[in-house]
This record gives sequence, C-alpha cells and structure tokens, in this order.
Amino acid sequence: MDRVDVLLEPVRALLVQVGAFLPRLVLAILVVIAGVLIAKAIRFAVRRALRAINFHVVTRRSGMDGFLQIGGGQTDGSDLFALLCYWLVILASLVVAANGLGLTYVTELLGRITVFVPRLLVALVILVFGAYFARFVGGLVEARCRRAGIGDADALGAAARYAVLAFVIMIALDHLDIGGQVIRDAFLILLGGVVLALALAFGLGGRGWAAARLERWWPTRSDSPLPDELKRRRERDAGF
Repeated sequence: MDRVDVLLEPVRALLVQVGAFLPRLVLAILVVIAGVLIAKAIRFAVRRALRAINFHVVTRRSGMDGFLQIGGGQTDGSDLFALLCYWLVILASLVVAANGLGLTYVTELLGRITVFVPRLLVALVILVFGAYFARFVGGLVEARCRRAGIGDADALGAAARYAVLAFVIMIALDHLDIGGQVIRDAFLILLGGVVLALALAFGLGGRGWAAARLERWWPTRSDSPLPDELKRRRERDAGF
C-alpha cells in the first residue's frame, strides 16, 4: 500500500498543479478574447474618427498613401493608424494574459513591444505632418522663385522640401530612439559636406557655373552701364 502511495504521489502533485493552472488558463483565454473584441471596436472607431476629421486627406497630400499603396494596395494612413491601435490593444491583452499565467519572460517581451507601439504612432504623426509641411514649404519656395523671376524654381523648391523632410525624418528616428547620436552626427556630417562642396564649387572650380546660375536667377540688364573694373574682370574671366 505504501508502495502504491509512493507511485501515485507524483500523479497527485501533477493533478494539483493542473487544477491550479486551468482557472488561470481559462481566465487568460477570456482576457485575450475580450481584447480582440475591444481591439476590433477601437480599430473601427479610430478609422471613422480619423476620416471624420479628414486625416486621410493629410496623409494623401503628404505622400504616405502613395507609399502604402505601392503594389496595388488600398491601405491609406487612416487604416494604418487604426491597425496600429488594434495591435496595441491586442498586445496589452496578451501582456495581461501572460502575466496571469506567470510567464515572466513572455510578459517582459510583450511589454517592450507594447511600449514601442505608441512611440511608433507618434513618430508616424510627426512624419505625416512633417511631410505635409515639407511639401507646403517646397511649393511656397517654388512659387516665390517663379514670381521673382528666378530660374530653376522647381529645383530650389525640391531642395527646400527635401531639406525639411530630412530634418523631420531625423526627429522621428530620434523619437523612436533608433540610431540616436549616430544618426544626428551622420546628418550633420552630410550637411556640412554639402555646404563645403557648394562653397568650393562657387569659390574655386565652379565660378563660371555659379556666374551663369546667378545670371539666370537674377539677370542683369544689358543696357545698364558697367564700371570699368567690372568690365575688365569679366573680360579676364572670359579669357580675353
């Protein structure tokens, strides 16, 4: 009899553990099911709310919709934000369920992902409005240049737009804590290199090109008298 009790003791311990685990498992499943239902409701509500305030118009004009619809998809910015909110609720419910089951490592991993999703939402908002503002600045610069009679207005507008967009992307990446100081240093080095290259081009080898560009942007009147010193300088640069 004692021998039978010794053999059955592991079975009893296993049944006790299973009996203690089953209620927690059922509760975790109920939490996940409730999280899925709530997530679907939130996705629908967020999508309707964003479309009600014409957020999809901003995403379309910023260029995000065109990027998302590469390959024939129909997803726009409102759908993307609603989907991220959906997964945020799903991940939160999974964290609660895993914590109830005592899965420490799974809870920690899901918690980190859950914390990252709101930061991603904010970074996307920065990109959307930043890209919209960059397009506005580019159009404004191009219009002003055309009104002032400056040539290459489209190139100057594009340069202003991409400069603002690069700054916005750097802010978004910094908010996501991706790259950090490395990205900022690389951006500053690249900007310094471009400025130095332009300075050298205008100051050394590209004087003729720079003079032609300046003449195209701000043409001088041919009938205006030139000082003798300026005439001699132009003749010397021309090779006479």
